[in-house]
Amino acid sequence: MKSSRYDKKTRISSTVDKHTRRDFLPAAGVAGAVLLPASASADAAAEAMKGKPAPPTVPKRPFGKTGENVSALALGGYFNTRNNQPLLKQAIKMGVTYWEAAFSRPGGKDGYGDYFKNNPDDRKKVFLLAKTPSGEPDVMTRDLDETLKALHTSYVDFFIIHAIDRISILDGKLREWADRAKAARKIRFFGFSTHKNMEQCIVGASELGWIDGIVTVYNYRLMNTTGMKKAVDACAEKGIALTAIKSQAAVTNPAATIGRQSDLAMKLTEVFLRKGFTVEQAKLMAIWKEPHIASICSLMPNMTVLLSNVAASSHRTGLSSDDLGLLKRHARETASEFCAGCAHICEPTVGGGVPISDVMKYLMYARSYGDRDLAASLFGRLPKTVRKKIVDSDYSEAERKCPQKMSIGKLMKEAAEELT
Repeated sequence: MKSSRYDKKTRISSTVDKHTRRDFLPAAGVAGAVLLPASASADAAAEAMKGKPAPPTVPKRPFGKTGENVSALALGGYFNTRNNQPLLKQAIKMGVTYWEAAFSRPGGKDGYGDYFKNNPDDRKKVFLLAKTPSGEPDVMTRDLDETLKALHTSYVDFFIIHAIDRISILDGKLREWADRAKAARKIRFFGFSTHKNMEQCIVGASELGWIDGIVTVYNYRLMNTTGMKKAVDACAEKGIALTAIKSQAAVTNPAATIGRQSDLAMKLTEVFLRKGFTVEQAKLMAIWKEPHIASICSLMPNMTVLLSNVAASSHRTGLSSDDLGLLKRHARETASEFCAGCAHICEPTVGGGVPISDVMKYLMYARSYGDRDLAASLFGRLPKTVRKKIVDSDYSEAERKCPQKMSIGKLMKEAAEELT
C-alpha cells in the first residue's frame, strides 16, 4: 500500500557552506539544545544540562519489514571515534543507537571497537552498520571478518556494499554470500548504499526480493522529484528499509548561490528561527516527514551537533506545509548548483568515460564540506587517461540534458584545476 505524502542577506548560503559531511552547525536558540564548544565532553554536557530540562530522546522507526526498530537519527562514522569515546556514551543516552562503522577514516571502526570492548553491554543496544567497497564475495568476507575483529563483536546488524551505481551488481552470487553470512550469524541484514542513479538502484532493489535495506542520498532537494517518490514507494511496498545520507543537500559551487537568493534565504532563516529551529534542522525535519525513511545518518563529531540533531528529531512544532513549500522553492531556485546524481543522463553524452557525477561529488566535498584533501585524494585515484578526458571533453550535450541545468563543462574543468 502506497503512503500518503506531506505534501545579513546570505545567511543560508554562508551557513550551508560550512557544513561537514552529512552534518550541520547549529545556531543559538535551537529547540532546547545546550550549545557547547566543539571540544565539549560528555561531562561538560552533563554539567551544562544541570537545572535545565532533560534533552529529548530520539524516536524509533521500523527498519523496513525486518521487525527491527532503529533510532530515526544515526551516528555517521566518518570521524575519529577513538578520540570521542564520551560522545558515544552520550549518543546512547540520547537514543542515537544506530551507528555507522566507516572503513575509510582512521579511528572509525577502531574507536567503536574500543567502546564496545570497554562497554560490552552497550553493544546489545546499538544497531551497527558496516560496509565494504567491494562486490566480490572473497573480498567481502575478508572485509567483514576484519570489521568484526576491529569492532570487538561477533556480528553486525546491517552489512552493505558501498556506493553501487547499477543494480546488476547484485547478482546471484551476492545473494548466496548474504545468505551464508546470515546463516553464520555474522550479519543480520544485507543491502547497499548508492550515491548516483539512486532512483534506478532503489527501484531495481525492490524487484529483487532479497534486499533488506538501502542507504541512499535523500534530502529536501530530491524528495519531491517524481523518480525519488516512485523509488520510496517501491521500497515501502516491499518493506525495504531506507536510510538517508547527504541530508543537507550541499551544492557543488556554494559561492555562486551567495547573494542570488538573498530574499528567500532571509525568509527561510527568519521563519524557522521564529519557530525555534535552524534551516539546517528544518532540512532534517523535512526528511522525517516521509514515514518510510527509517533513519537519517548524520556526521556528529562533537557534542554541539549531537545535541542539536537530537533536538530536531523530536521537535514538537514541526514543519508546516508552507515551510515545506519554502524549502521546495529554495531547492528549485538553486538547482543549477546541485548535482542530483543522475549519471545515467549526463555520462553517456561523453561516451561514458567521464564520471561526471563522481567529480561533482568531489568538488562538493572540497567546496561545501571544506575537505579538499579528501576531494583531491579521490580525484587523484582516477586513471590518468580519465583525468585527461575530463579536461578535453565537450559537455554541451550533457548540459542540454541535465535536469538541474548545471554548468557541467565549467565545473568539470574547475574540478580538474582545483583538485590536481
